[in-house]
Amino acid sequence: MRAQWGWYVALGVVLLVLAVVAGMNLYAATVASVYMVGILMLVGALAQIAHAFQVRHWGGVVAWLLAGLLYGAAGIFAFANPLLAAATLTLLLAFALIASGIMRAWWSTSLRPLRGWGWIAASGVISAVVGVVFIAGWPQNTLWLLGMILVLDLAFQGATAIAFGLALRRLGAESGHATL
Repeated sequence: MRAQWGWYVALGVVLLVLAVVAGMNLYAATVASVYMVGILMLVGALAQIAHAFQVRHWGGVVAWLLAGLLYGAAGIFAFANPLLAAATLTLLLAFALIASGIMRAWWSTSLRPLRGWGWIAASGVISAVVGVVFIAGWPQNTLWLLGMILVLDLAFQGATAIAFGLALRRLGAESGHATL
């Protein structure tokens, strides 16, 4: 793995470039995110429909088939009206952040005897507050929020890949095996 450090650095650079490109047009990045969700929903729909026919002897074929059709309808909806899909996804994201933040903060109280429990509580509170801020800005933030999240994700993944690659390089240099 150490000999492959350059590939990690190259991947990180590509991800950072993609983050910059996406950041130049958050609206387009949001629409691209919605399209990606739509593609995944359509692939999931096909998989569930195929699965329904594979397990027809188990019973519940109608439920699997209906789930696949609903996934497909959601995927088509994402392509047919990406702005409304973005609004829906933004709202779902906000509620998910609030719910997960509250659960994390609540869970942290059972960890009070352990060092670092406060960091878990703080992350839960921050997630919940971010969710509330997303709802407060909805639906206006729909046009850029998912794109911004994509930009941040690409940037963090890129920075992490570069840092990991450089750490591998240092390990290789220390053991005398650094190669490009």
